[in-house]
Amino acid sequence: MAFLSSSSSSSPAMQKGIFVSIPVLVLSASFAAAAFFLLSSSFSSSCSCPPSIPSPLNNAVEAPVGGSGVDVRISPTKDDIEWVRDLIRSNGLHMQKNELRKGINPRTRDQQLIDLKQYKGISHYEGDEANNHTALPCPGELLVEQHHSNYGEPWAGGRDVFEFLAESAKLKPNSRVLEIGCGTLRVGLHFIRYLSPQHFHCLEKDELSLMAALRYELPSQGLLHKRPLIVRGDDMEFSKFGSDTTYDLIYASAVFLHMPDKLVWTGLERLVEKLKPYDGRIFVSHNVKFCSRLGGDKCAQKLASLGLEYLGKQTHDSLLFNHYEIWFGFRRFKT
Repeated sequence: MAFLSSSSSSSPAMQKGIFVSIPVLVLSASFAAAAFFLLSSSFSSSCSCPPSIPSPLNNAVEAPVGGSGVDVRISPTKDDIEWVRDLIRSNGLHMQKNELRKGINPRTRDQQLIDLKQYKGISHYEGDEANNHTALPCPGELLVEQHHSNYGEPWAGGRDVFEFLAESAKLKPNSRVLEIGCGTLRVGLHFIRYLSPQHFHCLEKDELSLMAALRYELPSQGLLHKRPLIVRGDDMEFSKFGSDTTYDLIYASAVFLHMPDKLVWTGLERLVEKLKPYDGRIFVSHNVKFCSRLGGDKCAQKLASLGLEYLGKQTHDSLLFNHYEIWFGFRRFKT
């Protein structure tokens, strides 16, 4: 009661003064907080604090840097296979019973090609090439991917070859690879994507294959920035690849069996100096009749005279179809 009477007896001036002081106090506190924030921000920006630790997730998705020493697995693991099998089962898919049906584009490749030639595609610009809005106008045969049926096994087999060779040679992204006869890049695309820019080289003689590789596969796969060096030639001449270039892997997939033995030996003699000693590998697929036709002892002697050692025969199963390839390995045993 005394407290109430004391408050009620306060003068109007005092009541007004107390009423005004509250917002002033709030404003003062706000100003002080803002000043403290600016001061602390300035202090933190000038201190030599340790950088924040990068997220493990970011590390996981970054491409491996060449020479980092980190092993990079290329082939799928058993867990990978089981995962996709589980996903197929969980979605009620019965692949062994399924037959693909034509969808929104039911035409065959031949029918698509006729339409492309007749109508120049779905839409097009008239006029000469200089005024064409299409940067890389592509022949219809390539647009319907007819070249995917021109080489060896199914196109998907290129991945099998890449996995075997890359892991057998223990490649890293900064490794250098030379393919003898890359064709339309059925295998080469995987190496180009995996390796650092300019680290994939190829010697190919067929003009149509080169056109398919350069005018369709590289642009359509978004790999032009990888700048692979692909040279036309049929004489096992490698001078255009640079005299100082050495390779971690040199391979010929079903190529040497179509070449005269003399030319194969000429090529091997020129390639020895381009193969890294001891760790570098040469792989030849299907057979080595160029060697076996000489006889066991003579073949070993000729290889030794070049500085090459035969490492044996290996097979590699396909992931997708009932097939395996035979590969013969060699290494350079002296500098």
